[in-house]
Amino acid sequence: MSPVDAARWTEAQMNASLAASLGRWDRRTPLWVFGYGSLIWKPEFDFEARAPARIHGHHRRLCLRSVLYRGTHECPGIVAGLDRGGSCLGMAYRIGPARVPEVFRQLWEREMLLGSYRPAWVRARLREGGAVEALAFVVRRDAFNYCGELAEDDVVDILVRACGARGSSLDYLQRTVAALHEAGLRDAHLERLAHKAQRRAAAR
Repeated sequence: MSPVDAARWTEAQMNASLAASLGRWDRRTPLWVFGYGSLIWKPEFDFEARAPARIHGHHRRLCLRSVLYRGTHECPGIVAGLDRGGSCLGMAYRIGPARVPEVFRQLWEREMLLGSYRPAWVRARLREGGAVEALAFVVRRDAFNYCGELAEDDVVDILVRACGARGSSLDYLQRTVAALHEAGLRDAHLERLAHKAQRRAAAR
């Protein structure tokens, strides 16, 4: 059995995790979701509103190997997770109460398939003012595909060469940087990685 097959969650695990995360919900109020990677530029769910926001206690980091969407088993790609420490600028989405069950099921099927994340409720400060409690997918450091120990040069090498069913790892990074820019947000670390990867790809 491959590591991916071993890590894949069962329907029972998905249901239990989703029920635990929604345990405090009164089924009458909207819920918020915090996006920091592809959820910024490809949310794929219905929302009432969205706003730039910052969370504290976690930062965006390219720290998860992708063997399906942005890489393969033979040449794993890399995508972002929320790792410990610091803060993160992203996008907060407000989900209307009537859509919460459907949208959260979609999110679990998209993000929790391999159990690489831990769903957590975090405090998100909206750029327009105020703060909300939002669901975020925090990386699990014990996940089989966690790779936060990689040196920056190794990350750049993966960005240049890895490609999967949904495109290259570099495309993922470029889309994330572009979406942040469009929202008036910056991530200097991601921008530096994108610049270095683009230069290395051009020199190959």
